[in-house]
Amino acid sequence: MPYSGRYLPSYPKKYNGNAKNIIYRSLWERKFMNYCDLNEAVKEWQSEEFWIPYISPVDKRVHRYFPDFFIKYTDKTGRLRTMVVEIKPKKQVAQPNMNPKRKTKAWQNSIITWSVNQAKWKAAREFCADRKFEFKIMTEDDLGIK
Repeated sequence: MPYSGRYLPSYPKKYNGNAKNIIYRSLWERKFMNYCDLNEAVKEWQSEEFWIPYISPVDKRVHRYFPDFFIKYTDKTGRLRTMVVEIKPKKQVAQPNMNPKRKTKAWQNSIITWSVNQAKWKAAREFCADRKFEFKIMTEDDLGIK
């Protein structure tokens, strides 16, 4: 992974986990980590510190989904809110064309990625609903990346 590395927070007390072992797997994740670390509204955050079980449509077995982020923040009204955040490229959030002219290996992989992500996100939405958390999938548009 060319854009992975360790993130060293400026405010390690805000990080709920081992602040010396925060790994980003993309520059987009690093940008969101920086936002969580430096934004005063974010009271607590963590990255891939817990998992949610889901059933994969590929093999029908239970797997573990590690959401990218878990944050607690104060909204504009002063209310403390909790959110689970997943960072994904726009192309992985949109359903692929189910009937392309050519069914290439890349197309097959996009279908598998789409179906696995849908299973993960369904499990995450149920997990969050049970706990009164929010679940948000953020893309480059949400992060202000062109």
